[in-house]
Amino acid sequence: MEMDGLEAFHNVLVIAATNRPDIIDPALLRPGRFDRMVEIGMPDQEARLEILKIHTAKRPLAEDVDLAAISKRTDGRSGADLANVTNEAAMLAIREYVLAGRPQEDDEIAKYRIESKHFEEALKKVKPSKKEGYGKFAEFA
Repeated sequence: MEMDGLEAFHNVLVIAATNRPDIIDPALLRPGRFDRMVEIGMPDQEARLEILKIHTAKRPLAEDVDLAAISKRTDGRSGADLANVTNEAAMLAIREYVLAGRPQEDDEIAKYRIESKHFEEALKKVKPSKKEGYGKFAEFA
């Protein structure tokens, strides 16, 4: 492989990642520059469920929280989007607890749970990130 202005190198492996494919310089994509590009798309329902499980593993969830149902409603959201939803749900629960004037001793706070209503509100507040530019390079993938 040879890049403009650089001497030829052999056995060079370039691995790169971006969440902004729309701003990749087209000169990098000219024929002969890279052998292949691999696009990792949005997670499917099963993957979203696993992502939600990871991001809620150490969080106190109420029994009414159905992660499978949430995963079905979050099509088109990335792993980062799902992390934002879980963080927002946690913040909503904490805010509710504090504003209700509840005791703030550690043992009392530990009893509080993130409820389904917190996820509902978080899903309304946290919009999916824009996916502009995704699929633009599908012919290379």
